Amino acid sequence: MRPVSERATVRYTESEGLADALHGADVLFVYDFTSTAVPGAWPSADRLRWVHVGATGVDSVMFDELIASEVVVTNTRGLFDAPIAEYVLAQLLNFAKDLPRSWRLQQEHDWHHRESERLSGATVLVVGTGSIGRAIARLLRCVGMEVRGLGRRARTGDPDFGTVGTDLHAELPGADYVVAVAPLTPQTRHLFDARAFAAMKPHARFVNVGRGELVVTDDLVAALRTGSIAGAALDVVDPEPLPPGHALWDLPNVQLTPHNSGDVIGWRRDLVTVFTENFRKWIDGRPLENVVDKRLGYVPT
Repeated sequence: MRPVSERATVRYTESEGLADALHGADVLFVYDFTSTAVPGAWPSADRLRWVHVGATGVDSVMFDELIASEVVVTNTRGLFDAPIAEYVLAQLLNFAKDLPRSWRLQQEHDWHHRESERLSGATVLVVGTGSIGRAIARLLRCVGMEVRGLGRRARTGDPDFGTVGTDLHAELPGADYVVAVAPLTPQTRHLFDARAFAAMKPHARFVNVGRGELVVTDDLVAALRTGSIAGAALDVVDPEPLPPGHALWDLPNVQLTPHNSGDVIGWRRDLVTVFTENFRKWIDGRPLENVVDKRLGYVPT
């Protein structure tokens, strides 16, 4: 943070001290994107002009008072694109090659020959056409998958997705894999419910690297238990962290990771670098990068 401290007074605080630290501040860097402290501390934001969120998703700060204000919001768009795309590819390979079962058989010293599936030629629907969704689409195309996108605006000839649709329930029946990477907004909350899972193929797998609240968790559990879908890889869940005893821990067709799909070695340093580079622009009066459309809840592509 030296580039910042050389040109500004820097205050560090935990969530419980945010209200006091926010008084008189021009800029707020929400390093912990999981914090829900900003709405409660908002009355102390008497000089605030810019909020930067250390994540791609900005749902933690999208409350009515901030949306209606003139405060600019930016995010860390771009930093996690490649790591999350690699994670999605790894999970799809995990399903197609049944690697968890191979590991279990090795532990049992069981030389059990079996066949696996191909990713090449399979169809994947990427729900969310922002920068992370595009990185996922490009990587999955490299292994021969047929990629489609789902976004707010229908189009053909997209350089990454080919075809982008807008009707989730019309797109789901054609997908072998469904990847959720949409931002969490009022329109996308609980997008994946019982109706959505019923529309998927019985052999389809679901991957969520967006937000847990995109999914009605009980409906997902029911779909996995009944065989309505074949499996799920979840880097995000609702609730998060997943409490002990929750059904998702023990379902045999579920792969869980603790919201770390984008957290490769060095990510904390890079997170600060993104902010400090934007801070230089802000202090010099230049346009900021990654400005969020507060009405949409994300950076428009």
